[in-house]
Parts: sequence; structure tokens; C-alpha cells
Amino acid sequence: MRIEEATERWVRTGGVELCVAEMGDTARPTVLLVHGYPDSKEVWAEVASRLAEHFHVVLYDVRGHGRSTAPQPLRGGFTLEKLTDDFLAVADAVSPDRPVHLVGHDWGSVQSWEFVTVRRTEGRIASFTSMSGPSLDHFGHWIKKRMVRPTPRAAAQLLGQGAKSWYVYMMHTPVLPELAWRGPLGRQWPRILQRVEKMPAGDYPTASLPRDAAHGAWLYRDNIRARLRRPRADAYAHAPVQLITPTGDAFLSERLYDELEQWAPQLVRRSLPAKHWVPRTRPDQLASWITDFVTANEDTAAGVAPRDTVAGGPYADRFAGQLVLVTGAAGGIGRATAYAFAEAGARIVAVDRDAEGAARTAEMARLIGAQKSWAETVDVSDEQAMEKLAEKVATEYGIVDVLVNNAGIGLSGSFLDTTSEDWKKVLDVNLWGVIHGCRLFGRQMADRGQGGHIVNTASAAAYQPSRALPAYSTSKAAVLMLSECLRAEFAGRGIGVSAICPGLVNTGITSTARFAGVSADEEKLKQRKTARLYGMRNYPPEKVADAVLKAVVRNQAVVPVTPEARGAHFLSRFAPKALRAIARLEPPL
Repeated sequence: MRIEEATERWVRTGGVELCVAEMGDTARPTVLLVHGYPDSKEVWAEVASRLAEHFHVVLYDVRGHGRSTAPQPLRGGFTLEKLTDDFLAVADAVSPDRPVHLVGHDWGSVQSWEFVTVRRTEGRIASFTSMSGPSLDHFGHWIKKRMVRPTPRAAAQLLGQGAKSWYVYMMHTPVLPELAWRGPLGRQWPRILQRVEKMPAGDYPTASLPRDAAHGAWLYRDNIRARLRRPRADAYAHAPVQLITPTGDAFLSERLYDELEQWAPQLVRRSLPAKHWVPRTRPDQLASWITDFVTANEDTAAGVAPRDTVAGGPYADRFAGQLVLVTGAAGGIGRATAYAFAEAGARIVAVDRDAEGAARTAEMARLIGAQKSWAETVDVSDEQAMEKLAEKVATEYGIVDVLVNNAGIGLSGSFLDTTSEDWKKVLDVNLWGVIHGCRLFGRQMADRGQGGHIVNTASAAAYQPSRALPAYSTSKAAVLMLSECLRAEFAGRGIGVSAICPGLVNTGITSTARFAGVSADEEKLKQRKTARLYGMRNYPPEKVADAVLKAVVRNQAVVPVTPEARGAHFLSRFAPKALRAIARLEPPL
């Protein structure tokens, strides 16, 4: 359902009329969305249309914004107390008999913190999802604590947030904000959002923006100085809270929420690598998290043991709900990586030319904790097939947040025994498969403009020469250099690139690796010996998967994983002659 198809009504309260839009089945739980500054309810259009498939969704224009009327006079008409009156009036009109699930962004979140912490709203809010807008009371206590105990870290945090809050000072100047918004700033704002926030063009912002922004300046003037000077001591949330923190928010520091647990005992934290206007840039992600949180709290209220919708593991707050695509996911490192992201609550696309293996990975990923998972059968060396995959993923699942180019094949044998056909097979999968993935999915990440991360599985063989692995080592060295080049190119777009370099890892690649220049019987014998050798080494692929997640979180460039990989990497940098000497040795197989 589109927001244009919503049913509208007007709710009168405190001398203003609020324009309220409703979507979805009114018999279902009500999700009430509160917009921020200088927005109108249309900022929620994409999120609301997704939520309307499951809930009764309500949006309203805050007083003085959109199609709602403004208080007269403006001064004193935007206090948190009056905004709370508005919320209660809307909630009573659209859901008189059941509490609502509240969602707020920016100033919509600031005022929603007031709603969820004052006594007169107890019993009217079933849950609250907050993004990019702190409680002014919590913010006031945060400032006072750091001023009373002025450590270097506290001072740095105060200065950092002070710099991010430059616009707040401007809003307190007389007349200037109104003139700017009704003049050049109001006309240029859509282009500013598209350029700075990479916000998609469309029906937002609405034509009322200059007037809305001029009215909304009183949100700052009526509330900020009063609350920061005298923050409430009883600002405790009386409903479960889900905090979604965009890590690239230019206006709010993540440190603002460091002590939030003391104010919100039932707190779930999420982080999202995105900028400030996430309702417009990441609607699929928000809708997924809101749906899970609302469903879990509805189940709890009904006395039903809810499915655990909060992902576990140390990376849950980073990857929960993100879309992760892993190639070569039917086994080995690829499967272990898919499972690791699934445990963190990600949505998984398991890709492999082995359809059965990919399906098993996707099924197990769901059981482990993936919000959703899908299996796709693709040969990564097939450019046209990869193009179709990229188009399907973007259309049906969304833009990939993390791409893991893991698919690869092994080939051993001397250079003179390696045929041109052998070279082509290895390079097609190990190098061209990575190129196709980076080009297609990297383009989608870049066009979205909200960052992302690409992980390419290279190998210790990328920097450790060997007389027995000329083709394999060359393909992996190319992957390593490609990763370094892309890291430099994509850095300005917020896209990280990491090359993972495992050593001897106990995976299925050893039993399927090809050996050039030998008979079929000899090849089978060498495969069994290699598999036995790697089995004796017994370095599990799960450790490589953990290194992959760490590499994304830390945005690491090159990650040697096993001890031998780290040792070879050290020698390649500080004692390359030693590596060259080792490369001349006859391999044991």
C-alpha cells in the first residue's frame, strides 16, 4: 500500500488540527510513526508501505508541519508538553482500546522520548523505536556528568557533540532561520539532501518544506535550553525501547547513548552504517527491525513465548538485519561465514553453483538466527548469470550491505604442466568471479550512497610464492591487489574493502582441488593426501569466518588468518628472500 492511498482524518487538539493518515488493517496492532525536523509525515512513506503489510500504520504531521495547522502564537506552541497532548489525541483517535507501538526519527524521536517517560502516557505505549533523536532530559544529564567530572575523554566527547550541534545554535537566533528556510535554503534543501545524504529523489520533501522548517525552529527554542538546564530526574522509559543508531550520523554522536540502559531498562540496541535520514535511505532495514520488535512485544503482551528476535553473538548490534551475500556458500569458509553472519541476525543470500549445498546453508542459517535467508544457484565465473543475480537480489531482497566474494577452486602443479585451459578455469572462478561480484554489487552500493563492505577471500598464497601453485597463487595475488585498489577507490564512498588471507584451513576445497600434469588416479591419490594433511592441521573454517566479521567491523585492509599466513605475511614484508628460498622447496605431495 502506498501513502497516497492512505485514509486521512483530522484530529483537533490544543487549538490545532493534525492531519493523520492511516494504512493497513485497523484490526491489527497500531504502529504510530512520528517524523522529525524539517520533515513531514511523507518522510515515512517507504517504511510505512512496508509496515502496512503487517500492521495498522498511522502517520501524522506534527503541529505546524505538512497539512497540520500551526499554533498561534508560535512562541510557546511547540513545547514537549503540548506535543505530548497531540500524541495522546492521535493515539486515542486511532487506537482507543489498545496501546500503540511508537516509532520516532530525529525530532520525532526527541518528543517520543518525552511520551514514553511521562506518567500520563503509561499504558498507551506498547513499545518505542528511537532513531537519531535523544531524550533532552538524558542529554542534559549526559552533559552535566561530563562537566562535573571533566576528564580528557569527557571533554573530547563534549567538544565533539558540540561541533555536531552547530545547527542548534543557529536555530536560537531571532528571525534568521525563518528567512533562510523561506528563502534560498528552502529551495536548495532537496538538492542538499540528495548530494550530502545520498537520498533518493521522489515525492519528498513536500512543497510545504519552507513553511514547515520556519515553524519548526520553535521546537528548538521552546525546549532545548530549558530541558538541558533542568533535566527531569524521573525520565525513565515505561515501555521496551529499541535504539537504532546510524553510525554515519553527522548530527549526533554515538557516545550520547552510552548510559542509556539506566534510563531504559528494557533496551535493545541496533547500529546501522548509514547517515541521518535512514527512513528514506534504509526503509527496508528499518521496516524489518520494527516488525520484529513490534511482533516480539505483542507476543509478550499476549502471554505467548515470543521467538527471540534479538540476535545473539558479539556482532548482533552491527549486523542484525543487514543483507549479506556470500559466494561459495555451499561449504567450507563460505558456509561458516554465512552461519556467522546469521548468528548475528543478518539476512543471508547463500550463493553457490551447488544448488543443494546452497539450499542447506540457507536453511541452517534461518535456524541459527538469520532474519531471512535465500539460496541462489550461480556460477560466479558466468558474467551474465552474475548480472541476473545482482538484478534479482536488488529487486527482491534489497541492496547488499556486505558482499563476501569467497567462491574459489584449487589447482596445484608446476607451471610447465599447467595448460592454458587450467589457467582459464582458475582465473575465471578465483579472479573473474571476484571481479564480477565487486563490479555488480559494488556499483549498487555506490549508487545507494550509504556505504557497505566488500570482503574478498584471497590466500596466504597471494604473497607466499610456491613452485607448486603458480596458477592458484597468481589468481589470489590478483585478488589481493584488486582489493587494495578498490579499497582506495571506494573509500570516498564509504565502502570498505578487505582481503582475507587464510592459510591451511580444513575445508572441502582440498578434496576437489585439481593437480596438473598427473593421471586421474594420481590426482585422486593427491587429493586424499592433501585432505588428510589439512585434516591433521585441523584449522576450522569458523575461525576464518570470525576474522571476516572482525575485518568488516574494523574495516581492515589485509587480514592473514592462520599462524602460517601471518608468518608468511611478516616474511613477505621484512624478509622476502627467506620466502623465495622456501618457495624452491619440493612440496611434500
